[in-house]
Amino acid sequence: MTLVRKPVVALSLAALLLSTACAAVGPDPSAVPTPALQANFAEGAAVPVGQVVTQAFWRGYNDATLTRLIETGLATNLDILAANERIRAAQADVAATQPLAAQLGGDSASASRMRAGGDGQPVTTTTGASLSAGFVFDLFGGARRAREGAEAAEAAARAQAEVTRLAWLAEVISAYSDARYYQQALALTRDTIAAREATLSVNNTMLGLGSATDLDVAQTTALLQTARADLPNFEALFNAQVYRLSTLLNLQAAPLMAQMRRGAPALRIPPGPGTGVPAELLQNRPDVRAARFDVMQALAAVGVATADMLPSLSLSGTVSDTGGADSWRFGPALTLPVANQGLLQATRARRQSEARQADLAWRSQITAAVEDVQVGQSNLRRYRQRVSALDQAAASYENAYGLARTTFQAGATALVDLLDADRQRAAARLQAASARNDAAKAWAALQIATGAGAAVTGTAGGS
Repeated sequence: MTLVRKPVVALSLAALLLSTACAAVGPDPSAVPTPALQANFAEGAAVPVGQVVTQAFWRGYNDATLTRLIETGLATNLDILAANERIRAAQADVAATQPLAAQLGGDSASASRMRAGGDGQPVTTTTGASLSAGFVFDLFGGARRAREGAEAAEAAARAQAEVTRLAWLAEVISAYSDARYYQQALALTRDTIAAREATLSVNNTMLGLGSATDLDVAQTTALLQTARADLPNFEALFNAQVYRLSTLLNLQAAPLMAQMRRGAPALRIPPGPGTGVPAELLQNRPDVRAARFDVMQALAAVGVATADMLPSLSLSGTVSDTGGADSWRFGPALTLPVANQGLLQATRARRQSEARQADLAWRSQITAAVEDVQVGQSNLRRYRQRVSALDQAAASYENAYGLARTTFQAGATALVDLLDADRQRAAARLQAASARNDAAKAWAALQIATGAGAAVTGTAGGS
């Protein structure tokens, strides 16, 4: 279902409500005024990116396993399926406000056949049938406003389903990226263990030759044991992320664990992305669109409350045949809401306040969306800088460790210097890997902040 959008009117919501205070059907829900937005993001150029909601941005990682898991999971996640059901419920509400159905005051048909008798009384049979129908004229557009409100609620439900998809995407990418990082940490730790085992072997040989001490062996052994103790921790963290993925994907954990344990490189940090301009968030961010539809729904409720305050005209009739006696009646009826005007006015005032609240919530959501993008831009830029610096540091520590090991074997460096170089190398490599993981996740967070991927429904279909 697509709502037809009229040109935006440069009018505040308060002015819109006041300008239609005397109108029979209240404010027009499609005339929601759009707030002014800044020309570009704080750290971005004013270069539009267009509609990004259908972009499967996760393919930018070039990770076939991640792509397969996401595009299958989009059709199996329980939260997404529940959001789709809420769309169907909203569609049913729209169907219940079809113009004819909204105007029918009630119709019914009945038929009966009764037999009666008793002691000394003859048995009699009486048949009857009746048909009644009523039609309420939508003089002031209350039914039309009710339908517009239902349509806005359905559109909001669709947008909220996209919000659910984006939140799910963020969790899946984060869990997958963390799992691959912990696998990388395990590989780096095993490499460190192998290096320390080699150092211990050298020390044991030197101890036998009298050129090393028991203290040298003890220090090397302690450092080796520390690295071995890190393995169970990284394994537990890896397993936890896989179990999280199994829940998010609604898949059994054991097969997924077997698949993930086959290993894959850590997620790359793709180039970009372009963030566009703030005005594009009005169309691309589903939470912003949902908030706007909430405003439209609230404005339609003002129209319904306005129509309830005015007279209503109905036309009704009944035809019946009871015991062979035919009868009928037919005529219009005018209802004037007089005694309850105070209650109706209070209801309308409340609906107006709810519309203003919805408008403020919409504007707040727009502000938050702009903040999300600007924070995402800042994070990704700085994380990339951090990755570059830590990669260089890790390479330098790798070189220093190689030199220390060579000079130690030549007897020109003390063991303590080699062990220090070992510790610094191991820590630098894990720091660099962790920074890459943070930057890879920040890239996805920025994509999601722009609304990218919100309308992608997966390989098995969607709403």
